[in-house]
Amino acid sequence: MTTTDLSGTVSAAASRRLPAPQEAAQFQLGEVTLVAGEGIRAWDSEGREYLDCVSGTFNLLLGHNHPEVMAAVREQTERLVFASSSFQTEPTNRVMQELAAISPPNLTRVNLRSSSGSTANEGAIKMAQLHTGRRDVIVPFRAHLGQSIATASLNGTTKMRAPFPYRYPGGLHVPGPYCFRCFYRQTPDTCGMLCVERIEDFIRYASSGSVACVVIEPISGAGGNIVPPAGYLPELRRFCDEHEIVLVFDEIQTGLGRTGRMFAADHFGVQPHMMTLAKGLTGSGLPMAAILTEERMADWDRGLHGFTYGSHTLAAAAALATLEIVQRPGFLENVRASGDTLLGRLRDLQTDHPVIGDVRGVGLMLGVELVEPDGGAAVGRAGAYQRALQDRGVLTRVSEHGAGSTIELRPPLVLTPAEAHLIADRFAEALDAVE
Repeated sequence: MTTTDLSGTVSAAASRRLPAPQEAAQFQLGEVTLVAGEGIRAWDSEGREYLDCVSGTFNLLLGHNHPEVMAAVREQTERLVFASSSFQTEPTNRVMQELAAISPPNLTRVNLRSSSGSTANEGAIKMAQLHTGRRDVIVPFRAHLGQSIATASLNGTTKMRAPFPYRYPGGLHVPGPYCFRCFYRQTPDTCGMLCVERIEDFIRYASSGSVACVVIEPISGAGGNIVPPAGYLPELRRFCDEHEIVLVFDEIQTGLGRTGRMFAADHFGVQPHMMTLAKGLTGSGLPMAAILTEERMADWDRGLHGFTYGSHTLAAAAALATLEIVQRPGFLENVRASGDTLLGRLRDLQTDHPVIGDVRGVGLMLGVELVEPDGGAAVGRAGAYQRALQDRGVLTRVSEHGAGSTIELRPPLVLTPAEAHLIADRFAEALDAVE
C-alpha cells in the first residue's frame, strides 16, 4: 500500500486557521478517512484495512485503482483530456461501438451525453415521452432513479420526496416483485403475477391516462436487493408491448457483469426498449453514463439532453479498458463462482442466526435482509450490524439509504472465491458480536 501526503504547501496567505472538515462540510461526514485502495481493499488514515463490499458507491466495478484502467487514463491525459461533445474523439466513438455490440441486439443506438445515473434516467424518460407523446412514468415501490429533482420525485420511497415542496409530476408508483414481503400477500407459485396484472388498475384509476414508460431496476438496488421471480420481467415486457409503453431497464447497478452476465437483461432473458448505464461503466470511479435505445428512438435532437461532462474523454478511456477486461474469457465465470460462494456461505449463516430473514442475489449483487423476532423488518437493528461489520473491516450499506433492513453487498467483480470466504467469516463474527 502506498499513501500520498495531501496537505500540500502552506503559504503565508493560507496560514490562517482552517475550519475542521466537519465544520466546513455542508453535509454529515463519515467517521473514517480513506487514503488508499487496491483491488477489493481500502485503507484509512490510521492504516487499517477494509474489504470494500460496496465497491466505492457501487461504481468501482474493477475495484480500487485497477492498473490497466489507470494506465489507460494516464495515457489519455498525454493526448487529450477533454473535448466538447460537438466533436468526435476516438475513445468516445469506440465506447459507443462497444456498447452497441455487447448490448441486447434490439438496442442499437448509444447516447453518452450524461455523466451520472440520475441524468441518464432522466434522459431516458425524456426520450420515452418524446417518442410516445405521453407523460406518466411508472416506477416500482422502493426504486431509486436518482437524485435530481425529477428523478428524486419519481423515486419509489417517500423519504426521497418528502423534504421538497414541489416535485416533478406524473410519477405512478406500483408494488414491485418483492416476494419476501409480497404486497398482495401471495407466493410466487400462487400469485398469478399480480404485480404485473394489477398495473392495469393503477393506470386506469391512479394515472393521468397517458403513460410513457416503465422504469425498473431488474434487481432493485437501494430498495433492498430485491430479485424478481422467474417470469416477472418477461411478463412486464409483454404488458408494456400490449399497452405501447416504453420499458426502460435501469442497469446502473446491475449492468456490465454485476450479475455474472454482461447485463441483467441477459440474465433474465428479456430485451428492454431502453437501458441506462452508469456507475461501473468506467471501472474505477470516473463519471460516465449511457442511454441505449432501439432504432425507433434515434430521432433525437442532441440539444434536448446534454451535459458539460457527458462523454468525457478521460472517462471514455477508462470505459474502454473496463469493457475490454469484463469481456475476457473467464471474467464473468469468476463473478458467478465468487458470487455463488458468498451467497452459499451467507445462506449457511441463516440457519444459526434467526435475525437473517432472507438472503438473495445474483452474481455479486447480494443482500441480507434482517428481521425482528416477529418477522417484521429489523430497520432499527440494521445499522448496528453494519457498524459491527465495519469494525471487522467489511464495508457495506443498508438499503433505502440507511432506512431499510437489508445489508447490501456489492464487492468489486475481481473478488475471488477465497476472498468471498473471508467476507463471510467476518460477517459471521459481526452477527455473533451483535447478538
